[in-house]
Amino acid sequence: MEQLQQLMSMMNAGCSALSWKTQDGKHLWGRNMDFNRLAQGSKISFIPRGTSYHMRGTTMENNLREQERRTSAYAAVGTGFLMIPSTPVLYEGINEKGLMGGQLYYREFAHFEQQVREGTTALLPPFVVYHMLAQCDSVQQVVDTLQQQVTLLHEPMLGTVPSLHWAFSDSTGEMAVIEPDVDGLHIYRSTVGVMTNSPGYPWHRTNLLNYVGLRDLDYDEWELEDNRLSQCFSGSGMQGLPGDWSSPSRFVRLAMLKKFGVKGQDEAHGVANMMHLFQSAAFPNGMVRVSQEGHLTEYDVEVIPYDYTIYTSVMCAESKRFYWTSYENQRVQYVDLEQLKFRTQPVQFELGREPDFLCVTPQELTGALSKAKNTTGGKS
Repeated sequence: MEQLQQLMSMMNAGCSALSWKTQDGKHLWGRNMDFNRLAQGSKISFIPRGTSYHMRGTTMENNLREQERRTSAYAAVGTGFLMIPSTPVLYEGINEKGLMGGQLYYREFAHFEQQVREGTTALLPPFVVYHMLAQCDSVQQVVDTLQQQVTLLHEPMLGTVPSLHWAFSDSTGEMAVIEPDVDGLHIYRSTVGVMTNSPGYPWHRTNLLNYVGLRDLDYDEWELEDNRLSQCFSGSGMQGLPGDWSSPSRFVRLAMLKKFGVKGQDEAHGVANMMHLFQSAAFPNGMVRVSQEGHLTEYDVEVIPYDYTIYTSVMCAESKRFYWTSYENQRVQYVDLEQLKFRTQPVQFELGREPDFLCVTPQELTGALSKAKNTTGGKS
């Protein structure tokens, strides 16, 4: 139970999300996961279609209800954990129809319903990502499900109700933002395709008006009286772009990068470029000290006093591939959902957090250098 409670703390991680498109029409969505620890048991997880799960309650709490059981229509893969027998938990992921999405921290703003609306079924916030990927084939179906079929219920799971909001995207390129506020559930369609943390999406969108003068073109010179000042460095067009790691600043940076960043010519180049975009919003280890570590358990691994970008994930609606890097290992890895979707059992993959370097020195050259060193007695 304590390990599962620690896994639930991952729900409170601050993050950034972005949708993008390649020159040849591929649709990408991805996110940074920013926190001061990685819950033991968090892995890249494939969950097959036909999986039985519950929308509310857990086996350990002995509060499952048969009317809240569902069977998944679609296979999905993403980052999360499978340690709750009654329901898989995903932080983000993609399904076999190309629906992509994830949850982000919505600190101090998230409010969920106290009662289940008539004609709907209760859905606990930690289960939203998996339920939508398991049952929906598009952003439109996610919206219909939230408006007509489920109630996001304020009910503790393993002792907590995480503060969350969500983003979903698909092969149309649209990214919808879902935010549970004190005055009800708000669904924002046709957004700018950027999401960070609190405050809500409308505030972030309006805040972009403070930066409409930013541009990708340098200013050449400036004249005052009889003085001409010629530009002596590059990047002047973006002077004033916020550089800290607060939620508003990350939103602005990603919005400008989405507007001006060069799109990849195909999926491979698009993913590579998108990873660079996310690096601009990533937390370097040591720059964001946490004021409170929160409740720690023996299952909290490598807890440090700083939030940092634990991993970055990017997925493609057309290929159904899920790509990721970790803070320690910047080599891009991926799993292919098209190759997994007919499996009938879950599969998990390690994030791969050990540094991974590729040596390109030819082996024959290495051998020749070693032989020469031995001949000279180690002198060079």
